[in-house]
Amino acid sequence: MGVLDGKVAVVTGSGRGIGRGIAMKFAAQGASVIINDPGVNVDGTGHDAGPADQVADEIKALGGQAAANYDSVAEMAGGENMVKQAVDAFGKIDILVNTAGILRDRMVFNMSQEEWDDVIAVHLKGHFSTIKPASILMRQQRYGRIINFSSSSGTIGNTGQFNYGAAKSGIAGLGRVVAKDLGRYGVTCNIIAPGAGTRMTATVPDSARELRAGSGIQGAASNAPVQESAYAGLRDPEFVAPMVTYLCSDDAWDINGWVFNVSGGSISVSRYPVAERSIFKPGHWTLPELDDAVQNVLMKDINNPAPPRDDIEVPGRDIAARVLS
Repeated sequence: MGVLDGKVAVVTGSGRGIGRGIAMKFAAQGASVIINDPGVNVDGTGHDAGPADQVADEIKALGGQAAANYDSVAEMAGGENMVKQAVDAFGKIDILVNTAGILRDRMVFNMSQEEWDDVIAVHLKGHFSTIKPASILMRQQRYGRIINFSSSSGTIGNTGQFNYGAAKSGIAGLGRVVAKDLGRYGVTCNIIAPGAGTRMTATVPDSARELRAGSGIQGAASNAPVQESAYAGLRDPEFVAPMVTYLCSDDAWDINGWVFNVSGGSISVSRYPVAERSIFKPGHWTLPELDDAVQNVLMKDINNPAPPRDDIEVPGRDIAARVLS
């Protein structure tokens, strides 16, 4: 018996990569799965039914139950269709996993409105388009598991991912709200920030990787040992699936509203953003007081993650250098 016996799941973007690994793991644990994938390119263009069909056929060949779906999460009708298909094909929906995504990387000063809109539509709106119809049924049946997919680009920030980072940060936030809205009805919602080698990560040019590394902005700390490890196989997207499966099991009934960093064999949980330091004055701050308190208390020994290049003239930098010397 599997931990998901009798459960019905919808997994978006499951024709390839992380989504495929989750769908295969779900099926192996007894779930019936809707394999959603419109078969688009990494930038969101094109259409190919092949990826969804292939995963569904593979599951069925292994004795499991699956059906392919080609809808786009960027459209409300797409999310509604996936949920309806789960009910029509397998009688209900117990689990929703949102892994579908695209990339349109660009520095903010070069980004077009289309590049912004497309990424926000697939990632952020894409979560709403599936969660809304699924939540109605899960609330009625007093049971459900929802898994959202965020990223260190949203929780920490990555150069050149203005649109993607905004969407992924929003996904973490909406996941925490969904957890509070639905928790009383027996429905949990958790968030995964994965570290894995996929089609999407393969498109990031080396120049962008070097820029991000040089700026001091890295992925989640828990991911770093895996990324630097000699065990390259730990970057396989299938390594994300076990934690997702566990969170969708009955054993995880009381785990709700958390962000988990999952990369290879490394799993960590992130706390909500909380105040690290504070300053207080029982009255109106003057600017000289703020300069002293902010520099010497609030931000003491906390570095700028992306300081100006040495050839950029920055008012105030010479003052800071003289103080430090």
